[in-house]
Amino acid sequence: MRAREVGEALRALRLTVATAESCTGGLVGHLITNVSGSSDYYKGGVVAYANEVKEQLLQVARRTLEEKGAVSAECAEEMAQGVRALLHTDIGLATTGIAGPTGGTPEKPVGLVYIALATTEYVYYEKHIFPRDREGNKREAADATIKMLLQYLATGKGKGS
Repeated sequence: MRAREVGEALRALRLTVATAESCTGGLVGHLITNVSGSSDYYKGGVVAYANEVKEQLLQVARRTLEEKGAVSAECAEEMAQGVRALLHTDIGLATTGIAGPTGGTPEKPVGLVYIALATTEYVYYEKHIFPRDREGNKREAADATIKMLLQYLATGKGKGS
């Protein structure tokens, strides 16, 4: 189970994490907190479905939302940075996308998800297009987020390093 591996790595590196989720609706936080003892490293999360929440709570720039949209790499990166700052964690994770079955456009199809990871010195995002139904797209996005975090932690970047 990847969430258990993430927990072991976060604990070993003495790092904390927070989540900012839109299209996954809290599923990433759910996966992380399915591991007993996750309160040692998971500080909390924000389900920011509405743009006002992204802007007001996570400090996503209005200009980003107007020019790039809520489903964009820029928004995901700002969400990850915002939740990290808001909850005073070492790492912020964010998801934003179109779970479906409605809401897609030719430029931004159903299944498009941006995932971001932010630390004080590092911001990274991935773009995915998942071919599933709504629940499947949410699950795929949450799993990809956990995988991204695990890959980052495998570099050994921590306070104890």
